[in-house]
Amino acid sequence: MITTEQVRQVKELNLKTLKLKQNVSGVGIGHKIVAGKSTGELCLTILVKKKFPKSTLLAKDLIPQAIDSIATDVKEVGNIVAFKARTDRWRPAPGGVSIGHYAITAGTLGAFVKDVATGQTLILSNNHVMANSNDASKGDAILQPGSADGGKNPQDRIAELERFITIQFQGGGGNGGTCSIANGFSSVLNFLAKIVGSEHRLISTKIAAANNEVDAALAKPAWDDVITNDIIDIGVITGTKAAEIGMAVRKSGRTTATTSGTIEMLNVNVDVGYGGSKVATFENQIVTGAISSPGDSGSLVVDGSEPLAVGLLFAGSDTSTVINPIDRVLDLLNVQF
Repeated sequence: MITTEQVRQVKELNLKTLKLKQNVSGVGIGHKIVAGKSTGELCLTILVKKKFPKSTLLAKDLIPQAIDSIATDVKEVGNIVAFKARTDRWRPAPGGVSIGHYAITAGTLGAFVKDVATGQTLILSNNHVMANSNDASKGDAILQPGSADGGKNPQDRIAELERFITIQFQGGGGNGGTCSIANGFSSVLNFLAKIVGSEHRLISTKIAAANNEVDAALAKPAWDDVITNDIIDIGVITGTKAAEIGMAVRKSGRTTATTSGTIEMLNVNVDVGYGGSKVATFENQIVTGAISSPGDSGSLVVDGSEPLAVGLLFAGSDTSTVINPIDRVLDLLNVQF
């Protein structure tokens, strides 16, 4: 019976020769795969960027079926590259990476949407990520990565703030004015969203909402090829899906990368802390288990198996994550996937 040590010795003796063959990027020890299934037979596994028909290869580049009585197998792996951190500078920038208004720390670039009126492609994230919790103006610089991850203005400017939904804070604090919905709502949970607060100033580009339903904003890319339509580990969003209790969901975010969980509650009225004494009450929210940490705000939450958007992540605690229903986000911002 062939042992792992025997295969290793053959690998070391032939490694240099195999790596010289066209298209070969690596050599290792694995099990022989036949018709997509493991045979359990130890073999030399040759990693190639792309499999080509034998008839198109020179004799010197062919991989023999066996080397010193050790079977070989060829595995196509594409171009293997070092993974970039979600906090790195990405160009073009996908969904799931660090982004932020120049005056905040950092959040997550959630997704890419189209303006219903103009057809313009826009970046979707939270108000508190791209509009500094109401304290921002149209045209403000949006950085990728966010300033907490080393982003600088103007060299890391990726977009300009386009518009946002105003957050109404309780008791008239935090730029929001007197909150017309603070009275009459029962709070079932109390979550802490670790985000940056700011001083009051007037804004001309806010979209006022009677009640807090979403924490959402849009930014216009600085140039056409600065973004890509993909979200890391999720791909291109093809539509939306209504949330249901028990539904499996996942998200791709700056801090905790790609995580998954289950929807536990719908139609939740909840108080959310925005730093200091700033608190906003949100209605009709979605709550899952803990699938996020600070910095994941703005992540798009999608169905567990299909690239269908369910909601926009904006707050959470050690045990729970709070999400805006995606259809309400799209309606209020007048955008679509």
